[in-house]
Amino acid sequence: MDTVSMDQRVSMRSRNELKLGLFGANCSSGRAVTLVDERWSGNWADCKALAQLADKVGLEFMLPVGRWKGYGGDTDYQGSTYETITWAAGLAAATENITCFGTVHAPMFNPIMAAKNIVTADHIGQGRFGLNIVCGWNEGEFDMFGMQQRDHDNRYAYAAEWIEVIQKAWGPDDDWSYDGKYLQHKKVRSKPKPWGGSRPVIMNAGASPNGRAFALKNCDAFFTTPSRVSDDQTREKVLAIKDEAASYGREIDIYTVGVVTCRPTMKEAQDYFHYASVEKCDWNAVRDILAIKNISPETVGQKAYDEHRIGYASSGMGGTTIIGDPDHVANTLIGWSKAGLRGVGMSFVNYLDELPFFAQEVLPRLEKAGVRVAVQ
Repeated sequence: MDTVSMDQRVSMRSRNELKLGLFGANCSSGRAVTLVDERWSGNWADCKALAQLADKVGLEFMLPVGRWKGYGGDTDYQGSTYETITWAAGLAAATENITCFGTVHAPMFNPIMAAKNIVTADHIGQGRFGLNIVCGWNEGEFDMFGMQQRDHDNRYAYAAEWIEVIQKAWGPDDDWSYDGKYLQHKKVRSKPKPWGGSRPVIMNAGASPNGRAFALKNCDAFFTTPSRVSDDQTREKVLAIKDEAASYGREIDIYTVGVVTCRPTMKEAQDYFHYASVEKCDWNAVRDILAIKNISPETVGQKAYDEHRIGYASSGMGGTTIIGDPDHVANTLIGWSKAGLRGVGMSFVNYLDELPFFAQEVLPRLEKAGVRVAVQ
């Protein structure tokens, strides 16, 4: 078996200063709440073709959304989705270099079973599997499993035990036991171990203070949102997170999510964005998404509700829009990289249709700026 160092895992075996990946392609409609005919299918043939194209042009990762139930609306937004560990395993078998993540709701997966699932995918990809941990989500999805979510703080306390058990399963010992507050396991054996003598890279996007502390203590990468005001403010935010990680004796890479609309001209990009995200928005799906979060005109007022509607329609349910020509898109990514962001999980209305133009026009600009290198 070839060895794979932890540094290679964290860097996704890439020399690029700015890592780029695709986020949400395992779901129908991806992350665009839209009615347009060309919206992302999310089917296997398209996912496989996309991963192979992303691999060919040198992107570093495929990151799925953990989803069990669609949001409704006219499109049943994200209603058809693939379970993410098996999705990642299939993509890893069909690619050569790209890291394929599974996004796992920790409370829904027994950690011994999850450790085995993950190792299987990791061996298929020969060390190219990554774990994105989610500690809680929509109540309706948990109801499907006959489960009740813990309160916010206990979710992260449970997840800390969960990842500790998984890492013990990946470790060298046999017949070990674990007696925690939430988890108890006896005489555990779990073989094989992760590929190449190191464990998969671990990501998380906890936004609350407890969520952030969990990520900084347990993960290799953490998702945050860049400043909409300036790259200097983004730099300050990144440094603050890294300083907090250092207080736990750890280093961590900072990633973000970009919702990309790139066209030959600014006007074309802006016009298409308005068409897909406003004129052809699945507003009924947006309504249903907000209802899950108890956001309505009655609960927050009409003005705030309208702001939430626009935000969810435009940002792919959480992400920073990048709308423009190749120069603008590249300059935005370069600015984020110079501010200290390590990588960006990107989404498009149709990943497979739009990635070739991005690769042809934006990637060379990033290479010229020195934040990426050309594919050999």
